[in-house]
Amino acid sequence: MLLVSHDGARWLPAVIDGIRSQTAPVERVVAIDTGSKDESPGLLDLAFDDVRRVGGATSYPEAVRLGLDALGPDGPEWVWLLHDDSNPDPTCLEALLAAADEDPGADLLGPKLREWPSLRRLLELGVTISATGRRETGLERGEYDQGQHDEVRTVLAVNTAGLLVRRSVLEGLGGLDPQLPMFGNDLDLGWRAAQAGHRTLIVPQAVVFHAEAAHRGVRRTPLTGRHTHYQERRAAIWTLLANAPGRALPFQVVRLALGTVLRMVGFLLVRSVGQALDELAALVSVYSHPGDLRAARRARRAGRVADHDQVRRLLAPWWLPYRHGLDFLGDLLAAATDQAADVAERRRAAQAEADPSSFAARRVAVDDEDALGEDTGLVARFFTNPVALALTLFVVVVLVAARAVLGEVSGGGLSPAPDAARDWWDLHLTTWQPLGTGTAVPAPGYVLPLALLATLLLGSPASAVTALLVLAVPFALWGAWRLLRVVGRLVSPRGAPRWLILWGATTYSLVPVTSGAWGDGRLGLVVAAALLPWLAHAALGFADPDADRRWRAAWRTGLLLALVTSFAPVAWLLAVVVGLVVVATATAVVRSAVRDRSVWGPPATAVGIVPVLLAPWWLPAVLEHAAEGLLLDAGRLPGLTASGVDLLAGRFHELGAPAWAGLVLPVLAALAVLPRATRIPVLVCWVVALVAAATTAVLSLVTLDLAAVSVPAATGLPLLVLQGVLVVAATLGGQGLVLAARRDGWPTVLRGLTVLLAAGAAVVPLVGLGWFAAGHDELAGDADDGIPAYMVQSSETGPEHGILVVRGDVATGLDYVVRRDDGVTLGEDEVLALTAEDTELTRVVRTLVSRPTDAEVSALADRGIEYVVLPSPADPEIAGSLDATAGLVQASAENRSTRAWRVEQPLDPDAVDGPRSWLRVVLLVVQGLAVLVVLVLCAPTTDRRRQP
Repeated sequence: MLLVSHDGARWLPAVIDGIRSQTAPVERVVAIDTGSKDESPGLLDLAFDDVRRVGGATSYPEAVRLGLDALGPDGPEWVWLLHDDSNPDPTCLEALLAAADEDPGADLLGPKLREWPSLRRLLELGVTISATGRRETGLERGEYDQGQHDEVRTVLAVNTAGLLVRRSVLEGLGGLDPQLPMFGNDLDLGWRAAQAGHRTLIVPQAVVFHAEAAHRGVRRTPLTGRHTHYQERRAAIWTLLANAPGRALPFQVVRLALGTVLRMVGFLLVRSVGQALDELAALVSVYSHPGDLRAARRARRAGRVADHDQVRRLLAPWWLPYRHGLDFLGDLLAAATDQAADVAERRRAAQAEADPSSFAARRVAVDDEDALGEDTGLVARFFTNPVALALTLFVVVVLVAARAVLGEVSGGGLSPAPDAARDWWDLHLTTWQPLGTGTAVPAPGYVLPLALLATLLLGSPASAVTALLVLAVPFALWGAWRLLRVVGRLVSPRGAPRWLILWGATTYSLVPVTSGAWGDGRLGLVVAAALLPWLAHAALGFADPDADRRWRAAWRTGLLLALVTSFAPVAWLLAVVVGLVVVATATAVVRSAVRDRSVWGPPATAVGIVPVLLAPWWLPAVLEHAAEGLLLDAGRLPGLTASGVDLLAGRFHELGAPAWAGLVLPVLAALAVLPRATRIPVLVCWVVALVAAATTAVLSLVTLDLAAVSVPAATGLPLLVLQGVLVVAATLGGQGLVLAARRDGWPTVLRGLTVLLAAGAAVVPLVGLGWFAAGHDELAGDADDGIPAYMVQSSETGPEHGILVVRGDVATGLDYVVRRDDGVTLGEDEVLALTAEDTELTRVVRTLVSRPTDAEVSALADRGIEYVVLPSPADPEIAGSLDATAGLVQASAENRSTRAWRVEQPLDPDAVDGPRSWLRVVLLVVQGLAVLVVLVLCAPTTDRRRQP
């Protein structure tokens, strides 16, 4: 027999005893030690006479070949292979030899493998391989041995741990394939043996207990290192491609490549990044050496005797990979369900610890409802729960109030949506934008999430905008409810009363409406307001006592922060400032925290990954001298700003709800400092509020000089953050008041004060909801721009059919824009605003309206301008000058006071084409990979590998 060992001292004593106790005599034992660094060589020397030592890089096929050479030419007819972690049952060899005597046509025989050390769980009773390269045993996961598979039968292959093989057959097949140094050589040997006309039997009466040390990662060798999965997957791909019939090889090559991509996605979904990379590395390793594959296939073809149809019945059925796919989806769903159940169980345990009596009573009520009928109990609880009824009524009123944005909507700060989702994809992916006179200014970050959403909504950008505006308030309500519930439980295990959470959630959810952002079509601020509670909820994970959960919170927070920043760029700057203040404060309180990387690392990671996720926007913006866009809100310029009383009231000047209602909130937040039980978290809220106010004050001093206009930096998001923090502070103050009343009772003065505060607080969401339902918005649509319809249709045929629109007169001044395609749509406002002035075109227009010549008309054609339009009221002096210009032909206009001309000269089809940059391609790839990695790190974890 041949025994191969590598660092197997923990198993070798039992294995040696198993060999010595065999009921059938073992004529000779040759032990091959492959560079063990433990006590294995000494144990082998004491047990056996013939021990060979070789280097640690020696593969298993090489070790077997050396063992065969050591047996000499007159060695035994049968060779028994064992691993140092495979312990044979005393009757194992006897059962294998008996089966060989009963079936002289069998050339390879293998034992039943059971798990070591459990000894009862089945591992293998013969193996085969699926068309996707999966090792198939035909056993259920964790199946125990109860004699249910004890018939001797023909199989494709058996494990080399316990393999009994005719020496002549093994040498005739060329031994084990040296291309498979550790894994998969048993499957390849069995497949080659079947093709050569040999039979492989599984003998369940023979039992070997196998620890599978290398597969489970218990033992690492120089051949596997830390990448066991890479070696296993490479072995599977090699085995399939080296042994597949020629007619199926092209299909197999494509299938394995596509399958590798799908498997990578699957591993990424369960946060197994290393295994996903191993999948790719294994595929590249095999596919990058086609010469080795051709040589292996030639060698197999020379010894082939059996037809492939005879071998096919030994392979796994074609449908098996699809069943495994369903099993994987089930495992993924189970992982997510288990995680949710774990969170719910912790919450129930905390609540039970805080108030055992009420928890027990609730459990009894649930049991009674189960006895009467679960559906009936749920309905009854809903109609008898005033908080649930109030929430439902609130959402219904909000949805009805948002009816103005159903369908295509624009106006105020909101430009029309493009015609198709592909327009947003083009805007995001291309380096050069055919807008105006052409520009390399990158698309803003929010274009990508809008494109994804529009694609999910069957390619309708208008539906995406409508969905965001309609669902913004309910989504903010949901997020605020979750946030306030968790914050309340951080203060007290019982949490805040549900009616108090209801007030806080409804008050905050109406902030984007009552501030005026919703009515003015400021989509960026509306979406940011809806996401802020979810961002704050994720950031609370930084306070988790478990370091792993803090790192998980970092990826969730970073992803949400990047999404908020894409719609409101100032969010990242504000997060950096707030993060520095909070970390500095925590370090001052607990000085040892700065030495613990798991304390400051997660918030730093959350902030640091945002530039990576938004790299295709940020870096080109800086390179194209358009960095001012990182301080502007989404939408048309100028954006919304607020300061002073408007900032405290949460209103953008005259756009929002009555300011007196908004001033109630800061008063409540100030009074929230009084209850002692919640004073510290309320002060933390006020620190964040002061940081937001200070950031707003600094930003209000910044003026951004753009090509066409000078605008102040955006202060819309700090206003939303300030209002959110004030809501949290006021809710905590109310909870502190309730805790004080529960502890000390409700004296008459306190009861009267509570009623007064509750009445004043209720005014805030009620006034906001009523104001929203009254329909205060500017989203009725844009006014007619005076451009004839046929010109618009012509411009939509290609970017070279541009329209030069000149407004104003000689006395008061002129300005111009170049309209292309379907006009300025959502996502293009910032690109055009940040594009530097085309001084040459400005000179051409200036000359055109004063002393036009043929050169100016030619310049227009070269720039892809087909029409020149003077919208109503057209300046007669300019119109007369253009009438007399050669090369310009008068064109009809729908409005008599609007004048238009067509350029007669041929248009340059490449007028607005520009250079393409590989840098953007690289940045888009980096962004895609970064998003994928962050999503994986946010996902639940499941490990489908067998554990020892």
